[in-house]
Amino acid sequence: MTSSKTVAAPSPPYPLYRASGLRALEAAAAGQPLMQRAGLAAADLAASLCRDNGAAILILAGPGNNGGDALEAARHLQARFFKVHLVFAGQAERLPKDAQAALERFVHAGGQLLDAIPDTAPWGLIIDGLFGIGLQRNIEGAYANLIHEANHLSLRDSCPLLALDCPSGLDADTGVVRSCAIRASHTLTFIALKPGLLTLDGPDYCGHTTVASLELNAPLLVGPEGNSIAPALFASHLGPRQRNSHKGSYGSAGILGGAPSMTGAALLAGRAALTLGCGRIYAGLLDPGRPSVDLLQPELMLRMPEALFHAPLTALACGPGLSTAREALPLLERALATELPLVLDADALNLLAMEEPLAVAAATRQAPLLITPHPAEAARLLGVSVAEVQTDRITSAQALARQFNAWTALKGCGTVVAAPGGAWWINTSGNPGLAAAGQGDVLTGLALALLAQGWPPLAALLAAVHLHGTAADHLAASGTGPIGLTASETALAARAVFNDWCRQE
Repeated sequence: MTSSKTVAAPSPPYPLYRASGLRALEAAAAGQPLMQRAGLAAADLAASLCRDNGAAILILAGPGNNGGDALEAARHLQARFFKVHLVFAGQAERLPKDAQAALERFVHAGGQLLDAIPDTAPWGLIIDGLFGIGLQRNIEGAYANLIHEANHLSLRDSCPLLALDCPSGLDADTGVVRSCAIRASHTLTFIALKPGLLTLDGPDYCGHTTVASLELNAPLLVGPEGNSIAPALFASHLGPRQRNSHKGSYGSAGILGGAPSMTGAALLAGRAALTLGCGRIYAGLLDPGRPSVDLLQPELMLRMPEALFHAPLTALACGPGLSTAREALPLLERALATELPLVLDADALNLLAMEEPLAVAAATRQAPLLITPHPAEAARLLGVSVAEVQTDRITSAQALARQFNAWTALKGCGTVVAAPGGAWWINTSGNPGLAAAGQGDVLTGLALALLAQGWPPLAALLAAVHLHGTAADHLAASGTGPIGLTASETALAARAVFNDWCRQE
């Protein structure tokens, strides 16, 4: 007998559910043997990770339904002649009904319950079934000790550590670690993906994540709360260009920024916009000593800031290298007053946080507004701490989108995109190479280029965010990065990826 099909995850666009949505899915599937299916799926994956039937497998089963999943997996692995050592960290009489039945089946099949990790070495595989998606408290005491020991043994024996549904200690809704957590090499999550697996600390603690659907089609039962980002979400805007076209066919973008010592930020944004084929790009630089030409990219047209507002623009970006000096204020005010699609980043966002009239102007403008804050900028805009922003990145992104009536990308591990109406997406592309100076300017340039070419704001932001990360992934896969990856390299790689996407449509 084999389990329900597992799907590599993330395999976007993939529906995302928080704990409340998962509970609704489980209720909609009431009466189906979900725990048995989960245990079988876990045993199948475990067997593939531990191909030596003579190897010892350590399984940690907790006091709830996650423990029940682990007990079911243990029973199947034992039937396949693996040496199973199961530590039960709970009270049998207090288990939920399904988990209690799983424990009885395991014991009836000859399984033994241990109350401590035995002194066995080496382990061929460790399975974490302590806590699932419902954990709402910090882990302490004996449970914390089990987590620390499991992490230590996995490192000591160089063996896989498989988490069931969600690494114990990781908040499946937010990606926040609750005092301590399992550092899994693999995570098998059930029914559907959870946002906390994809953002903040989730990717570092989940390892390679797969989804076992448990024979359910989740979106048909309960509509997803969010989705991951993939080219399918903006595919209708991709495709080859017409042969009978000219530079005027592809828009004119303006970039406002480049104060003294920060002209590179505006130039990077402009160069990135060029790589996506924007017809003309004007950069209005605040630096009085501004260059008259970008020697590395002479296609850029460099201007005084005021001259930018007289150019035939189809979209505008403000913020890369702008500074928060007084001379930047009227320029941002004029940018907000235009009827152009507008991208705000960096110091433009800091100025919104500092100047209430600018914030009001941003929130009430009629033309599309895109904002791309990192967590510190988001905190300033919301008037909270960075820790509060990161505690619930989805809610933070939604709050910004609502406050400024703006399509918002809250940058970071698992960038969250939110629309003014509340819809949200999480990006799954990208790597630590993007944690470098200038990468945010490149993202601004990519979004600007698509807006200038007539893309709607949501599609432009989703595509720019996903493209930015995918370009970094392609570079890392080819040996360029992630360590030492530069923003300039990412912009060039984005061109190649974008052309591939267009050829495939």
